[in-house]
Amino acid sequence: MKKKILITGGVGFIGVNLAYHLLSKTDNFIVIYDNLSRKGVEYNLEWLKSLKYKNLKFIKGDIRDYKKLKEVVKGCSEVYHLAAQVAVTSSVKDPLDDFEINALGTLYLLEAIRKVCPDATVIFASTNKVYGELLHLKLKEGKTRYLLTGKTKGISEQENLDFHSPYGCSKGTADQYVRDYYRIYGLKTVVFRQSCIIGAHQYGNEDQGWVAHFIIKSLLDKKINIYGNGKQVRDLLEVRDLINAYQLSIKNIEKCKGEIFNIGGGVENTFSLLELIEFLERNLNKKIEYEFFPWRPGDQKVFISDNTKLMKDLKWKPKISAEKGIKELLYWIMENIDLIKNVNR
Repeated sequence: MKKKILITGGVGFIGVNLAYHLLSKTDNFIVIYDNLSRKGVEYNLEWLKSLKYKNLKFIKGDIRDYKKLKEVVKGCSEVYHLAAQVAVTSSVKDPLDDFEINALGTLYLLEAIRKVCPDATVIFASTNKVYGELLHLKLKEGKTRYLLTGKTKGISEQENLDFHSPYGCSKGTADQYVRDYYRIYGLKTVVFRQSCIIGAHQYGNEDQGWVAHFIIKSLLDKKINIYGNGKQVRDLLEVRDLINAYQLSIKNIEKCKGEIFNIGGGVENTFSLLELIEFLERNLNKKIEYEFFPWRPGDQKVFISDNTKLMKDLKWKPKISAEKGIKELLYWIMENIDLIKNVNR
């Protein structure tokens, strides 16, 4: 029997890759719900529609529209909640809008599911920002990066929550509501606290999607602004590996429901900002111009996801290295550079 699957934020970067995976691998009925507010997502929607899948439906709508959500979730067996305000800088400028989208919008969706399709499985895209600035970490400053000297595997789910920035607060609130709707109401929810995700259809900008942003700036011969000293380190995960983890959690939902998983590239797949610039200079055979600016609020000097729990519970691990993921993203951006110029005007 065909399933009805809902993806909120379904033409965003992660959403469009997830939708494509589900459409190409199954004949299930895929519903995308998105308000098209982020620049560039209209091109993702055009691309999906060009593939002529008969089992795809797009609904333009806002995550804050509770009445509409109750209609949209009818009959759903799976819900992937990816709709969000995604930038720390935007949350600082307009914390009310950030809260309404990330926290209140998530609560509206959970209530709609609880009342209309309580047996649905719910996957929620959370963030490593729920752990705050992580000032207590023992770090050593190297030439091009900060080195984590204490937690050699990275940050696990046992790390204390410490919401920092309005974005951290709103996503953290949503994160905890999603988990609690399992504990209180029995909804089959799974939370993924995601590190830096990269891949095709990502229109990075200065506020979010830093790897894609650096690539775009480099290709367009524009100066990159670095906030801080550039030695901050992130682990990178290719979006197809993230989607694989989503699918494993769905297949093993009786084991995973109510759980929270950190997910990222892990210690083997890390780059600092300066190291990414060096990597791009080598691969593009050109010098990249950049300038330093003051640190942004709540910016972690190091975040590396400890994937131990996910590897243990679901036998999951990244298959695509950070270097391969960056190169594939670089090629995709090069192939779509005219389109990307329109987005970045």
